[in-house]
Amino acid sequence: MIDFDKCGGLVPVIAQDAVSGEVLMLAYMNAEAFRHTVETGKATYFSRSRNRLWMKGESSGHEQEVEEIFVDCDGDTLLIKVRQRGGAACHTGHVSCFHQRLTEDGGWATVGHRVFDPKEVYGS
Repeated sequence: MIDFDKCGGLVPVIAQDAVSGEVLMLAYMNAEAFRHTVETGKATYFSRSRNRLWMKGESSGHEQEVEEIFVDCDGDTLLIKVRQRGGAACHTGHVSCFHQRLTEDGGWATVGHRVFDPKEVYGS
């Protein structure tokens, strides 16, 4: 059902808060990350920059408990509804990775607020 071959072994994954409906982040999974997610009930992704699996929250403790998983009609994108633990999905400390909004003058405005200080969680 999931076409991992279509995009070179990875599929984009949209993580959405299961309660509020807010889009939290976009990441990628390969088949192994998908299996691990299903087996553990915790969102596990494939890091393209580190070239390895990573369970969301492995360093911050801000895990994502998976409530539901959906696949799109083409079989090449996943939507996972999660319960975000620790209050923030973004490594910047914001609830959502999508916390920059384009303004009318073409600039960017930060929306939302920081839940944690990344220096305290990840170090310098």
